[in-house]
Amino acid sequence: MTAAHGVQGTLDDLGTPLSEVTFVVVDLETTGGSAADSAITEIGAVKVRGGVELGELGTLVDPGGPVPPFITALTGITTAMVTAAPRIESVLPAFLEFARGCVLVAHNAPFDIGFLKAACAANGYAWPAFTTVDTVDLARRVLGKDEVPNCKLGTLARFFRTATEPTHRALADARATVEVLHGLIERLGAFGVTSLEEMRGFAKAPTPEQRRKRHLADDVPSAPGVYLFEDDGGEALYVGKSGDLRSRVRSYFTGSETRRRVREMVGLAERVRTIVCATGLEAEVRELRLIAEHKPRYNRRSKFPERAIWLKLTVEPFPRLSIVRECRDDGACYLGPISSRRQAEEARAALHEAVPLRQCTQRLTPRLIERGRARTCALAEIGRCGAPCDGRESADAYALHAGTARTVMEGDVRPVVAAAQVRIDRLSSELRYEEAGAQRDRLAAFVRAAARGQRLAALARVPQLVAARPGFDGGWELSVVRYGRLAAAGTIPPRADPWPYVNALTATAETVFPPAGGAPGGVALGAGPSAGATAEEMECVLRWLDLPGVRLVELDGAWTCPVHGAEGLRRWIDNAYVSVEPDTLRSGRPLR
Repeated sequence: MTAAHGVQGTLDDLGTPLSEVTFVVVDLETTGGSAADSAITEIGAVKVRGGVELGELGTLVDPGGPVPPFITALTGITTAMVTAAPRIESVLPAFLEFARGCVLVAHNAPFDIGFLKAACAANGYAWPAFTTVDTVDLARRVLGKDEVPNCKLGTLARFFRTATEPTHRALADARATVEVLHGLIERLGAFGVTSLEEMRGFAKAPTPEQRRKRHLADDVPSAPGVYLFEDDGGEALYVGKSGDLRSRVRSYFTGSETRRRVREMVGLAERVRTIVCATGLEAEVRELRLIAEHKPRYNRRSKFPERAIWLKLTVEPFPRLSIVRECRDDGACYLGPISSRRQAEEARAALHEAVPLRQCTQRLTPRLIERGRARTCALAEIGRCGAPCDGRESADAYALHAGTARTVMEGDVRPVVAAAQVRIDRLSSELRYEEAGAQRDRLAAFVRAAARGQRLAALARVPQLVAARPGFDGGWELSVVRYGRLAAAGTIPPRADPWPYVNALTATAETVFPPAGGAPGGVALGAGPSAGATAEEMECVLRWLDLPGVRLVELDGAWTCPVHGAEGLRRWIDNAYVSVEPDTLRSGRPLR
């Protein structure tokens, strides 16, 4: 018998020791949150190995357009600062060479890596096969809730007492992330993690609670639909949708799910309830309705559709523009819904520039004016208000302004656009480009709010719309929409006569009553089942109707937007943000 001999493993079997790994920690500042419609304004990167800094790279980047005011407020980076900076096509080769052969590290890596990949694709560079590490994922696995309330960079920097404070500037944040990375690596030693391969696997490993709850996905079907995680009392914890319910639900119990709130939700869940849907659109709409109905604590969006923001022209002797969170059937004129209060304020400012409505908040009446008890302001002295408060402008003269504002809000946006064009032209000719950009932002907020409201209103007025989209199996997806609400969804098998299916679906579709007035076109929000749709639901339907291959089968009534409305100006506004030279802020080009 031959004795067995032990074989000593090589260093390769043990992985790459963390002390020998060269990390490049990168951070970006950008003009927005999406690589699809935003650009990089600053790159900061620090190269380290074994706790020793090997080099730094930091530069501002010209994004090819103005820096939005809210980004300037957050980062301190202004349009003037990046005007003379190199473009991304000049910076990218230097960064790729700096990081060549290294492990990329970023805090919330999908964000930074996504922008870098998009920049490479746009400029003809192949994205290198970088190994990446996300310090957010590591922090979620290494630190407990009793140690840090969240995994934001500022929170982790304070916890690890970093010498560099994050300031929303790329190089400073990259330096702070280096110190956070070193602190996390120290913590990993307590878990026996000493190599790069072990560190990456540790960040993606499922928790014991996730492994214990895997059986909840056993009976989930492989079909499109909606899923609800529920606790032992039947309360909905989280609502989601998927084209393949089984695959999506099972992902919650694997290491790929690293979100702390979701892992916490999985620990509380005792069952998963599913609703199979005929089409992806039905699943998306059902998800929105269930979130609005149950308001699950672990869903962050779409929980309060009734809290939409509107711009309201009030009903009173001297109407004014007010930002409200409720659209009532009170005879007032509404513009919206608008995505945020800041956007509503920008839209209101654009309308005020075109129409000299009063901007005071007092309830002004003829009796109050006659008694001389109305408060006055300085806007009249600079020509921004006719001053009905002190009798300088009669009720009839003011009614003309209110009528113009109502006409604009109901569909004719030309007065606002014309007034904005004059101001942008004047400011641009005086080389006051930042002020011209601010005026453009106001106009953009108004046009986008008006376009959104007009699209929704147009759909909300249609009693019935039947549309079909080609399915993946050669058949058709069918949708019945009534007053903007998805009333029924179904499918038509390949090579089948479509009309029996269309007739059956419309005959069994939900009854939907016309929405109440109030908003332009009668968009009803929060009116409950069978009484119109929320703005989010109608936008889901509109996105589906805009997909390639969708065909109108039946249309009851007219589906149109105003001739002089904002819908036709959206592309023009978007192009203004893509323009490179400041002169493109000027509006001499035709809008058509």
